Amino acid sequence: MKKGILLLVVLAFVFAVTAPVFADDAAQETKASTKPALKNELVRLKYANATRIQALLYPYLSRDGHISMMPNENVIVVSDVPENVEKALQVIRQLDVKPADLQLTVQLILGSAEAEKGAEAVANDPIIRELRNLLKYRSYSLLDTSLIRAMDNSYSEVRLGDHADFELQIRPKVIKDEKTSFIQMEVTLRQVRIAGMPPNATSAKVEYITTDLIGTTLNVKPGDKTVVGVSKLDGGDKGLILIISGKIIE
Repeated sequence: MKKGILLLVVLAFVFAVTAPVFADDAAQETKASTKPALKNELVRLKYANATRIQALLYPYLSRDGHISMMPNENVIVVSDVPENVEKALQVIRQLDVKPADLQLTVQLILGSAEAEKGAEAVANDPIIRELRNLLKYRSYSLLDTSLIRAMDNSYSEVRLGDHADFELQIRPKVIKDEKTSFIQMEVTLRQVRIAGMPPNATSAKVEYITTDLIGTTLNVKPGDKTVVGVSKLDGGDKGLILIISGKIIE
């Protein structure tokens, strides 16, 4: 009789200890079974850079979401619940578009206190007529002009001047809204001069002096000519004037 009572007590104790464990296991199994399946989507980008896009997608993913890349192939893989994957794909479709083509016309004008011999005078240009009222230069001559084909949000570089001694770097970016569009430009103009060349030196050993003349960011309305900036040369008797116009090629 005593042995039977003792056996019942032992069984009751074992049940009390193991029941919560079985309950936890059952809860974990139930939770695992209700966890949504993840969807994997591989996207090969045509224009956008995978590394740049990756950071923009994380806000659309859950804690279980994941993004991986193959930079050499410009491929990005999105893994998450289907709803979040679709949101990420919508962002990719908006960003992975062909950059706009732009055509920029650049004029480098020399303003001088004295008439420049042999220089091509700039005549009947509305911008030059306006500059005559603002600046005290006696003559305005065209040093160089260049037509640049550029891509949206990409750097373009060109050398200007008779001896290619001016370096121009432009990064245009097309800004559009519902009503209008304009071209935002980052512009840097430098003068590059030879510092000196040792006897019998090769071109690879030539030393150059680079002087920053103009550095600015401005907005240009397509089709309009805009004065980017004026930089003094030769102690102020001369001034270098940079004029740019641009248009978006549809």
